[in-house]
Amino acid sequence: MKLINKQDKNKIRKRRHLRIRKNIVGTAERPRLNVFRSSKNIYAQLIDDVTGTTLVSASTLDKELSGEIKNGGNIEAAKLVGELVAKRAVEKGYVSVVFDRGGYLYHGRIKALAESAREAGLQF
Repeated sequence: MKLINKQDKNKIRKRRHLRIRKNIVGTAERPRLNVFRSSKNIYAQLIDDVTGTTLVSASTLDKELSGEIKNGGNIEAAKLVGELVAKRAVEKGYVSVVFDRGGYLYHGRIKALAESAREAGLQF
């Protein structure tokens, strides 16, 4: 059995992400909810691909969440980021989005963020 190191895993993830991104496009009416996950934090942003602008963003590094989060790399932190990005999106009038999991498997932190964003009012 061949061992896969972190660099190879990230190359595989990036290739998967490019393959997915060929079909996913965010517009002003239905922006793309992009998720990036590092080992210590998780980031989410709504992107309008037509103009190339970020409409809303949230991460475990936000000041609103800094008091609640001790470790930004766990499922509880991902849930809080999902709620925060959904709350900010609904405040700006975005309800329907396209989910871009960034090439990550829909499991663990990515799944927790997506489900908490759905519960907070986003539709995807």
